[in-house]
Amino acid sequence: MTDRAVREFDRARGRMVGDFKSLITDSEDLLKAAATVSGDGFTGARARFEEKLRSAKARLADASQPVFDTTREAAAAADKYVHGSPWTVIGVAIAAGALIGFFAAKRQATDARDG
Repeated sequence: MTDRAVREFDRARGRMVGDFKSLITDSEDLLKAAATVSGDGFTGARARFEEKLRSAKARLADASQPVFDTTREAAAAADKYVHGSPWTVIGVAIAAGALIGFFAAKRQATDARDG
């Protein structure tokens, strides 16, 4: 499930990169048209810019939705596991905390010795 969401997000990200490149190009055109202030050129560039911006916003929303859904599912699964096996989770948390503390103390001792 997670792999599918990641692939979809990567695909959407690629499309968004293209949209943003196009948005930048259209922005440059809009600025050039604004500099010369020709009515038709400015109106056309502005319309393209607005359309690209709407498209980029829509793609960003579409790309982020699978990630949000997967995150929500993972959180629900974690919550279910924690409620089903609280002592296992507590043991793992204690072990992880002890390991982190060990490495932090070791690093601090090394830094004090070197510094």
